[in-house]
Amino acid sequence: MGYLKQKFRSIKKFPGWIYWFPALLHRVIFRVFFRLEVVDPCNTCDNAYGVIGLAWHNRLLFFPAAFPAVLRKRTVAVISASRDGQYIADFAAQFGLESVRGSSSRGGANAQLGALQAIRAGKNVVFTPDGPRGPRYEIKRGPVQLASKTGAKIVPVSINASRCWALKSWDGFQIPKPFSKLTLILGEPIEIPPDLDAEGIEKYRQQVNQALLAITKDPQ
Repeated sequence: MGYLKQKFRSIKKFPGWIYWFPALLHRVIFRVFFRLEVVDPCNTCDNAYGVIGLAWHNRLLFFPAAFPAVLRKRTVAVISASRDGQYIADFAAQFGLESVRGSSSRGGANAQLGALQAIRAGKNVVFTPDGPRGPRYEIKRGPVQLASKTGAKIVPVSINASRCWALKSWDGFQIPKPFSKLTLILGEPIEIPPDLDAEGIEKYRQQVNQALLAITKDPQ
């Protein structure tokens, strides 16, 4: 068993077709076992082009299936450059999501460059701003810096489960329980002034952090 586990972990990238059935199963489970409510007062799903979406790391399980296909096809996800990140990127590709690789701890410059190019091409970019290692519910500076550089608005996004299991990981990764209600919330887009200095970046980082926390609800 140890040999097989070691062999599996040594594989950095699987063929894309391997993810087809897991993605199909993901869609079926989502549609059969969960009710989805979308709260989108600014019609972001219909009108988002070249915006920066921020979503907490612990709520990613059903994000690909929760958004309409037309929005996924014009969205690029920033995903860790790690081996596990490669698995996630290949799985997300089954839902039409492109990705750029990198994080605050590894390949950050490549991720920022890829995100910059995507925004300038009119695509949306999605970050998990407290990943890949936390602290939980505390965003990094990168998305705010990118918004200040490009003029892109920041959209806080959360998916809240009425009931879920929480893993004992740094982020308390959430697995919604069957037949629970999922509420997808897209907050009001936030404008970030251009050419902010370090003090301005920190000021708006805190503002965006509070806006994302405001639409975040953990089950009691």
